[in-house]
Amino acid sequence: MRVVLAEDSVLFRQGLARLLGDCGVTVSAEAGDAPALLAAVRADPPDVVIVDVRMPPGFNAEGLEAAHRIRREHPGVGVLVLSNHIEAQHAIALLGEDARGVGYLLKDRVADVTELTDALKRVRDGATVIDPDVVQRLVGRRRVNGPVARLSDREREVLALMAEGRSNQAISRRLHLSPKTVETHVHNIFVRLGLTATEDDHRRVLAVLTYLRA
Repeated sequence: MRVVLAEDSVLFRQGLARLLGDCGVTVSAEAGDAPALLAAVRADPPDVVIVDVRMPPGFNAEGLEAAHRIRREHPGVGVLVLSNHIEAQHAIALLGEDARGVGYLLKDRVADVTELTDALKRVRDGATVIDPDVVQRLVGRRRVNGPVARLSDREREVLALMAEGRSNQAISRRLHLSPKTVETHVHNIFVRLGLTATEDDHRRVLAVLTYLRA
């Protein structure tokens, strides 16, 4: 797997590049600001881009804006955004109308090599990856009314794990449920959220978006 790594802190960037290299991930280019990131992706599109939310020159949301641009210009490139803090609005903005192939993790999460490489693989393969801490923050802010309020506590647990990008198999292991039971919960979630199957829509992604926006 080839990645482009964008991070303004040289020490953090070099440390992460070495960590990825030790895991068999090729860092094809490094960037210290958003313009350099965009140039690197245009020159040689990678499998996944890793980018900090806040980057030079303004240290506002230049990294997030670059991520949006990469999604528009290179839809086949996965994007994994890193943040120092839980900023739920950035996670929701990143997902947009198509959450496939995008991820949002806290920087503390990169210390877990297994979790980081797993997130990169899932983003590369078109899955959605949201940091569990971000999901829990959003759970606490959920509205009393709305489609998510129609879900049972167990269905909300399943949907929260879906929002992290977990497969049905992973959910069954986490909640100690049979795969068939998880399938039933997922089906019920789709029904309660009013998500009908179509050729173009990815109901799992749409369910996660409904959950996060609620």
